[in-house]
Amino acid sequence: MNHPKPILDALKRPLPPALETALAARFGERFTVSQAVRDHHGKDESPFPTVPPDAVLYARSTHDVVAAVGLCREHQFPLIPYGAGSSIEGQLLAIHGGLSLDLTGMNRVLSVAADDLTATVEPGVTRKQLNLEIRDTGLFFPIDPGADATLGGMAATRASGTNAVRYGTMRENVLSLTVVTAEGKVVKTANRARKSSAGYDLTRLFIGSEGTLGIITEVTVRLYPQPEAISAAVVNFPSAAAAVDTVIQTIQLGVPVARCEFLDPPSIRALNEHSKLELREAYTLFFEFHGSENGVAEQAAVVQQLSTDNGGADFEWASRPEDRTRLWNARHNAYFACLQQRPGCKAISTDTCVPISRLAESLEGARKLLQASGFQSMIIGHVGDGNFHCVILVDPNDPEEMQRAELVNDQIVRLAQSLDGTCTGEHGIGLHKIGFLADEAGEDGLELMRRIKVALDPLNILNPGKIFRL
Repeated sequence: MNHPKPILDALKRPLPPALETALAARFGERFTVSQAVRDHHGKDESPFPTVPPDAVLYARSTHDVVAAVGLCREHQFPLIPYGAGSSIEGQLLAIHGGLSLDLTGMNRVLSVAADDLTATVEPGVTRKQLNLEIRDTGLFFPIDPGADATLGGMAATRASGTNAVRYGTMRENVLSLTVVTAEGKVVKTANRARKSSAGYDLTRLFIGSEGTLGIITEVTVRLYPQPEAISAAVVNFPSAAAAVDTVIQTIQLGVPVARCEFLDPPSIRALNEHSKLELREAYTLFFEFHGSENGVAEQAAVVQQLSTDNGGADFEWASRPEDRTRLWNARHNAYFACLQQRPGCKAISTDTCVPISRLAESLEGARKLLQASGFQSMIIGHVGDGNFHCVILVDPNDPEEMQRAELVNDQIVRLAQSLDGTCTGEHGIGLHKIGFLADEAGEDGLELMRRIKVALDPLNILNPGKIFRL
């Protein structure tokens, strides 16, 4: 294993009294050193223990962010952006100490340009909030990572989710950002034009940077017309290989499925118990089709035939909105449903992604590694784009068990990388995957990333210790 230890007390420095005084004077009650608040901002959904910041500041505007960056820069003190706290890889843990900058109060939808199919929002707006506010326009924002994440956090981790197979990821669906740099300057990375060849692509430089290069204060996203027709289907398979073959054939035939999710029998069992469903405990695919009435019917017919050819059975439709909502809500709650299978546990979650032609080899290899490990585990994935997650349930108070689970995780990730895949399809690097990134990018690639970091943040105050070590 080559994962870093999450707590580096030797690198932590206390909150300078002068900085504390300045922050309290500037922000009043929105600045706090309360232990309970700090603990809340020092934990996420990663397997790491709580690593609280020294203080928390609740921002309400870009001006607040500029002021906070200026003060932290003056005192060379770490600053860690905080959104919904749903990160999986330890992105928000204050391993060097620092100030947690909570952006959830910056939650206004600033503008909706329905004719241009765009919306501009503050970083604390969540995907559900945006879709609720634009529902009367006939448009929707499709990126759906499961958790009701903030759009700022989704941009920072280059998130995707269940709809990515048709609509892409945050990389394809963010047109422009407003970013506060480590120098306290406010930079708009692009205008709202659908394409541009003007200079370096600053928008995509910050997307996926996990708060290490700048702090996102506005996001302009693409919107899409709500489909005329939507239909979902559930189909069971006798083996994981049969299910994956169906997915590969569907994508290679160019069928424009909107969602294509894989769940193994333990995942189905967890969903049934958590969401009170009665799905058959088998290798299962969830499909969703968007388009015209005729288009949806044609897509579904092709996929149903492919499924049948691969041994699929019990092809069940969910055309009513309430049935589809119940099905996808259960899928979105799968992570927490898995956790409930072992009370008191934590989850070590892989997040590999491979070319679609290598999906069967990657998923079947991961399944065998999990089966041999003896751990209680589940495989769930957005397999339509080659991305899946292995959830390994562990006792966080048992170091030996944690080490064995990390070894399994290591083997699964290295298998994906050997198949020309990546160590993370959507969760990001954070702390947990620093070693994997080093192997994947190579020393020259990693050195280039370091040079970008040093150029934009020479004092290393923005979320230090994440993605790679300087």
